[in-house]
Amino acid sequence: MKKRVKKKSKCNFKINWKLFILSFLVVYFTAFIGSLLTMDSVNSSWYESIRPSITPPNFVFPVVWNILFFLIALSLYFALSSVKNKKLELQLKIVFGINLLLNVTWSFLFFYLKNPTLAFFDLILLFFSIIPMIYVAWKINKTSAWLLIPYPIWISFAGILNYLIAFV
Repeated sequence: MKKRVKKKSKCNFKINWKLFILSFLVVYFTAFIGSLLTMDSVNSSWYESIRPSITPPNFVFPVVWNILFFLIALSLYFALSSVKNKKLELQLKIVFGINLLLNVTWSFLFFYLKNPTLAFFDLILLFFSIIPMIYVAWKINKTSAWLLIPYPIWISFAGILNYLIAFV
């Protein structure tokens, strides 16, 4: 009878569950606040009257945003769990914090205040806040930075929609 020998896994990645949960709580709390500001207006006659013809169906937005928030939370977790330098850790927290604040602010301006023009300018700031997120994440953990790549792509599309509503 042959003895079975267990092979050692080459993956040395250990999850810091406290940091993992905290990263997801922070990001999804932002998503929750944004959804509270959005939900009353998204099916309103006001929104239906301003939607550009290229706007995807309403069900697409929560799907895409949940994927993006998942990627942002994972990015935050990978960076926070990898950072060794306190200065970089502070930079990371600041750039992610600013971005999440701008994200909620857009929902507030666009859907709650029904001000697409101000929301558009917030969206520009939101887009440009992603660049330092990717840059700082890259210095800490390349995977963390790559996870953020879909975010500016979606924000660019949202910017086109917002522009069409505010200025065309």
